Amino acid sequence: MSELAAQNYNRSKIHPQKFLLWIGLASLVMMFAAFTSAYVVRQAAGNWLEFRIPNMFFYSTAVILASSLSLQASYAAFKKNNTGAYKKLLLLAFVLGLTFLVMQYLGWQDLVSIGVELTGNPSGSFLYIISGVHAVHVLGGVGVLFVALMHAYGLSHKVTEKRKLRFELTLTYWHFVDFLWLYLIVFFVLQAS
Repeated sequence: MSELAAQNYNRSKIHPQKFLLWIGLASLVMMFAAFTSAYVVRQAAGNWLEFRIPNMFFYSTAVILASSLSLQASYAAFKKNNTGAYKKLLLLAFVLGLTFLVMQYLGWQDLVSIGVELTGNPSGSFLYIISGVHAVHVLGGVGVLFVALMHAYGLSHKVTEKRKLRFELTLTYWHFVDFLWLYLIVFFVLQAS
């Protein structure tokens, strides 16, 4: 194989860690597709409590999307060796991720205040379970962001292939959980209308 052909072959291959992440994300897509399918089937069976989605869930949507934008901007600053912006935007993404989790909890509290409880009607149970499983995945992402912060503040800023890969994996996962929430909130709103 010529040197040029070998370079093109190596460029077209996906890194094994990225490949594993995409397999994991595909399994999460299937899991949430199963959850939302079960929601639709159970809703059609009747005995379904109609209620308005608390505003806190919409506010948390804006927060998690802002977190995604902050992390993307942090990655751009990282690649440009803009250490100050890289660290500050990474910290902002982390804080917004934590804020999203707090807001999810407040949204669940709002549900309780209007009489929608976890063990009550299946409509509420589905909302708690689906949003709760999503929150667990966000919590995992917040843990990864915490590790990224430790690297950002504990190591000197060097743009290496290993660090870029680590950041890209973090970014991909974070964008995934953000857009998964966007899908879920749109799904809940459409099902409630």
